[in-house]
Amino acid sequence: MVFSALPFRRFLALVLLIGAGIVLRRYGPAHGLSPFVIRMGAGALWAGAIYFVIALLLRSRPRKQILIVAAVICAGIEFSKLSHTPALDIFRLTTVGAWVLGRLFGWSNFLAYAAGLASALGLDALLAGGFRNPFKKTSRGRRR
Repeated sequence: MVFSALPFRRFLALVLLIGAGIVLRRYGPAHGLSPFVIRMGAGALWAGAIYFVIALLLRSRPRKQILIVAAVICAGIEFSKLSHTPALDIFRLTTVGAWVLGRLFGWSNFLAYAAGLASALGLDALLAGGFRNPFKKTSRGRRR
């Protein structure tokens, strides 16, 4: 059995993105960051975290498929903010609900998600060994 360091690296990237999002939300206002910068930065970090969750779940898939699935999930969650049911609204009032689902729909969030997904794709390619072709499927075959 050949050990691949890529899943571990992806997990570390996920943990760092979540940590960065928490730090940004917690300490951003105290350091004079505007609410817009905090919201867009948090959205980009959130989308990057979604990318790495999907990358860990679908680790044998090419990066292009991971990117598409993550983008669909991000868009689906953003559009779910237009739906209001009592259970969803109560969940969104919690801290976890606000971080996972968000509270308010905004078209500008799609720009933050695109930036976060593009950055995550680049980071994933870097973690896998280079930028030659970021959409190239990582090899999981036998060693020769």
